[in-house]
Amino acid sequence: MTRKNRIAHTGALTALLVALAVAGTAITGASANSNRVAAPVAKKWKIALSNSFIGNKWRIEMENLFKAACKMPPYSQQVDCSVYNSGNDVSKQTQQMSNLISQHVDAIVINAASPTGLNGIIGQACARGILVVSYDNVVTAPCALKVNTDQFKFGQQLAQELVTRLHGKGNVIMVTGVAGTFVDEQRNKGADSIWKKNPGIKVVARYTGMWDSSTAQRNTAAQLPSLQTVDGIWAQGGTDGVLKAFIDAKRTPLPPTAGEAENGFRKFMLAKGYLGQHVVGVSIGQPPFLVLASLELARQVLSKQREKGDIEIPFPAVTEKTVKTGVTVFPNLADSFFTDFTDSGPKATVKICVQAALSGKACPGSLKVTLPK
Repeated sequence: MTRKNRIAHTGALTALLVALAVAGTAITGASANSNRVAAPVAKKWKIALSNSFIGNKWRIEMENLFKAACKMPPYSQQVDCSVYNSGNDVSKQTQQMSNLISQHVDAIVINAASPTGLNGIIGQACARGILVVSYDNVVTAPCALKVNTDQFKFGQQLAQELVTRLHGKGNVIMVTGVAGTFVDEQRNKGADSIWKKNPGIKVVARYTGMWDSSTAQRNTAAQLPSLQTVDGIWAQGGTDGVLKAFIDAKRTPLPPTAGEAENGFRKFMLAKGYLGQHVVGVSIGQPPFLVLASLELARQVLSKQREKGDIEIPFPAVTEKTVKTGVTVFPNLADSFFTDFTDSGPKATVKICVQAALSGKACPGSLKVTLPK
């Protein structure tokens, strides 16, 4: 090889090595850039709401709160949510849960159609490593976590209010809830434990209101013609409907009433009254935000931020002396609206906007749910 050829060969080889070096650098840079783009994203937990019954305002608000929360940080960033309703049908809810197991969800938040009827499928879910959080109408399955108020005390407190106001003597009616549910059973048992201690109180009628204002009004209207004297009203729900039935039947002034947290009931408790009538008594709220406490419990347990365990949420009580416009009663909203969609005060479990309960719309900012220790 001539000197000229050697120089040309060496130059070509050098150029090739430089090109390869540049290409290698480009490939390395592209690879690094690719790694940055494809960096693993934190897993989003799949949490499903299994709701047994959507036939009243409380359930609608509850489900709306869940939907709204799932659109708000931190849940929108950490959770993929889904919602299922079963029409208060145990077999249908069982099938829905079976489908959720097949979908490998991480947690199921359940408002159950039966305290015991779903225990089998819940056991299957737990065996597959799925976290089950039961709230409101809770189940007896030992592996399911429970989030609730004390339903027995709920019934007791309503009954004791009437005993106190009636001085231990009088005729009362009991407007019960959805038969067969844990909540209905416990509230009724709580009330009965108080009546038993106060034989001067006579339960002259016991009938369902399905926790629904229109149903309670219709069923009360059917009962009143056969009831000569009613001195007190004990109502698990639909309390405003019960009072309207009394007004329609011209059974006024309204008797002392112990009921739920319907907006209409609390309108009657205001000093100015409502529909020309004022009522005294107590309004206790089974808060729809129990679903948010359940969602937060599931998130914390899945994220290893909290050990598994049941939670009891205190329920607020309002009387004709403590009811407050814009805080515990909302004159511009529907009578059947449940006012305890949000908590209040420095120890609030959660504070959320009214739009969330009304339509499932996300509130501005993030959502903080504070669980009891």
